[in-house]
Amino acid sequence: MPTPATEIDVDGVMVRLTNPDKPYFPKLGAAGTKGKLVDYYLAVAEPMVRLLRDRPVHLQRFPDGIDGEEVYQKRVPVKHPDYLETCTVTFPSGRTADALKVTHPSAIAWAAQMGTVTLHPWQVRCPDTEHPDELRIDLDPQPGTGFAQAREIAVDVLKPLLDELGIAGYPKTSGGRGVHVFIRIAPEWDFVEVRRAGIALAREVERRAPDAVTTSWWKEERGERLFVDYNQNARDRTFASAYSPRRTEIATVSTPLSWSELATADPDDYTIVTVPDFLAGRDDPWAEIDSHAHSLSPLLEMVRADEERGLADLPYPPSYPKMPGEPPRVQPSKKVAANWDEAGEKR
Repeated sequence: MPTPATEIDVDGVMVRLTNPDKPYFPKLGAAGTKGKLVDYYLAVAEPMVRLLRDRPVHLQRFPDGIDGEEVYQKRVPVKHPDYLETCTVTFPSGRTADALKVTHPSAIAWAAQMGTVTLHPWQVRCPDTEHPDELRIDLDPQPGTGFAQAREIAVDVLKPLLDELGIAGYPKTSGGRGVHVFIRIAPEWDFVEVRRAGIALAREVERRAPDAVTTSWWKEERGERLFVDYNQNARDRTFASAYSPRRTEIATVSTPLSWSELATADPDDYTIVTVPDFLAGRDDPWAEIDSHAHSLSPLLEMVRADEERGLADLPYPPSYPKMPGEPPRVQPSKKVAANWDEAGEKR
């Protein structure tokens, strides 16, 4: 028989909780219920809210647990608790939505109550949703590679490059096989400029480790190399937030780390069971992330240098409108030279 609904006090806000005994991560048994997920989110609420404050957030929901249906929700329901705040975002299509805006731990508790396993924040803060304040680097292992390769490239290639540029990067596990690195930037550039800056950074990492790293959008060209997913800086592309669990059997968590911690990290060590105690035993390595917002100028200079080498833009995801200066979105193996003009437009 289901456990009766209750209300929990979340920093002075009463949040309704239903079915706390429902299995969300079945292989964890009693440690993987909906109630335990809520408990986990409350345990990490302080650093999580600090990083998510005023950000529009999408919700990756599994109302019947991770073995059930997935719902990727971008809009807050019209009927929602009065304590929630929203923020209007504009998608690449031009359509808009009122997304959840995190300002208080109750927003995260409500999301968990709605079956949210992972929160996916935008790289902007409300009300200015047109100018990102984060540049995000996604080191995404391809078949034949894994976390060990992502960790090595992050620590041995990306970190030295950022040091040369005078840029502070903040790494975290993705909760899967990848590594994410966030850079706080001044909100002075639009999505197109931030994405191009991310491409320039990715290309330099690729130049320094060409046998291990690729920026090719087309899977057929990647091989057994790490893909730097530059399109994660495009409008409406979101990452799993810091401290969010992922859809894995052991409820792994996307966990902020120091660079020294990352060098020996195993992503399976960070779960909803282990992370609260892990955080309690050390200082927050991301505590200073908001202390300095970097200029994009060094990276935009790299963009110009690449253009002088003949390296222009790279393809956007297929759901985006055709962008100025973008190359053709066609797989290299399907592109017939006779059908395309010198500007890359289809005849």
